[in-house]
Amino acid sequence: MIKQTFMAALLFIGFILTPSLINEVPAQQSDNRVTQGFLINPVPLVNIKGKNLALVGLGSYIVNAQGGCNDCHTCPSYTPGHNPFSGGDGQYNAFNYLAGGVPFGPFIVSRNITPDQTGKPAGLTFNQFKQVLRTGQDPAAPGNILQVMPWPVYRHMTDQDLRAVYEYLSAIPHAEPGTCSGAGE
Repeated sequence: MIKQTFMAALLFIGFILTPSLINEVPAQQSDNRVTQGFLINPVPLVNIKGKNLALVGLGSYIVNAQGGCNDCHTCPSYTPGHNPFSGGDGQYNAFNYLAGGVPFGPFIVSRNITPDQTGKPAGLTFNQFKQVLRTGQDPAAPGNILQVMPWPVYRHMTDQDLRAVYEYLSAIPHAEPGTCSGAGE
């Protein structure tokens, strides 16, 4: 109950602060993707101190409008009653947002890509994160390729886009996996 109340408070604060962040992005760095990234961000941005807000907004756009990261890294993907495949509005499950736990067969489960206690997404430095998205090599199991992860496509992303994704993921709150029975919930 305390954890749910805390998460609800964080979400409320984030929804209040996020629109004001749009106005803080320097005009020379702003584009429609940055603005849209802030508008579609489903969780509060809890760690933005010292971050380039244009990169955070762009990262949100890539993660939430292009990359489809929620589909594989949030369990369940949508808030109950909001699944767009059954007539809902597609509202993401903010409570377990990007915390992993989606099963893809008996031995593959998506990884939690929210920040760990050090603030690093999935516990990875930027260089490790970039290496995973460029090569598909699982840092938790050297020599293993991430079979489900679309790294063959993501490897073509620019360094700036990968940095934007990393900055965004490091700005969101840590979350724990939810419970689901299969991909696409």
